[in-house]
Amino acid sequence: MRERRAFQNARRAREFEAFVAGAAGRLLHAATLLTAEPPNANPRARRLLTLALAHTYASWDRLRGEDPYDRARQQLAVRFARGAWHQYGALGRSRPSPSPSGAGAVAVLARLTPQERLILVLRMYEGVAEEQTAALLGLPVERVRAICARAMTTLLHPPRGPAPTMAKVVPS
Repeated sequence: MRERRAFQNARRAREFEAFVAGAAGRLLHAATLLTAEPPNANPRARRLLTLALAHTYASWDRLRGEDPYDRARQQLAVRFARGAWHQYGALGRSRPSPSPSGAGAVAVLARLTPQERLILVLRMYEGVAEEQTAALLGLPVERVRAICARAMTTLLHPPRGPAPTMAKVVPS
């Protein structure tokens, strides 16, 4: 009995290690996009990933044919949403100021609210359907569609900065 349990635990650990080896990179990139941290300095994204993978491992035996990647991605999204709610008071009410140290896509995503980032990453980077995104976040499909469209507009047409000041010309 003890040997059988040890064998099952070893098999479970090998299966999970194989899953992590294949999925962790993509999940970390998704978490980095969600947190809008630079890829080389992303402690919040790494913590999100660690907690999502820990939850996935804890429920590994109960997956019963479910896709473990979907489960880990759901955990990542839910944990990000919860953390953003606590950090900003509400998931979509405030826009964090963009960090100047960000690079590329991450700096651009920093202009979005956490809710906009979450929906945009799920829809565009992860390819999750509107209906699934809406169900995961507890929002109507129309709301998900509107938030995604607003986020895309913000990314494609960023707000202009203030007009440059003109030097005053003094007649001589």
